Amino acid sequence: MVETAVITSLVVVAALLAVSAFFSSTEIALFSLSDDRIAELAADDVRGEDLVDLREDPHRLLVTILVGNNVVNIAISSILTVLLVAYLPPELAVAGTTLAATTLVLVGGEILPKSWGLANADSWALRVAKPMRYVGLVLWPLVVVFDVLTRGVSDATGGDPGIERELLDDE
Repeated sequence: MVETAVITSLVVVAALLAVSAFFSSTEIALFSLSDDRIAELAADDVRGEDLVDLREDPHRLLVTILVGNNVVNIAISSILTVLLVAYLPPELAVAGTTLAATTLVLVGGEILPKSWGLANADSWALRVAKPMRYVGLVLWPLVVVFDVLTRGVSDATGGDPGIERELLDDE
């Protein structure tokens, strides 16, 4: 019985890691393309309209991706903590989880997916544009909270809440 729970938890961690990889590769693909390149893709592919729509508000898009990725990465860490606490003393379980989750997320959820997303930016951006619209709908309540919060803090601290647009326009 315990083994089934461990296997199930590891399968869930693997699935969550795949979702983390999705968000990371999507982030780099969507933000590495210039507005001109997006316009070209939209002219050549019907999926490009979704891509154009996503990039109309780059701050909201970034918040959506980061909310999704952070929820997934924290879930990975939480599941690994529960697993390791069952087999190790708590202080070792926390250290083990930190090491395991950091390694898994950095390698499998960040570095490799971002490298791949950058190398395949055109095709990946077109492929993920519609799914990201659905992700935005599912995460909408959280995205609104963090969108408003980050814009407010940015305004209050003298930052530019439209910095993503400026950076994209500079390309």
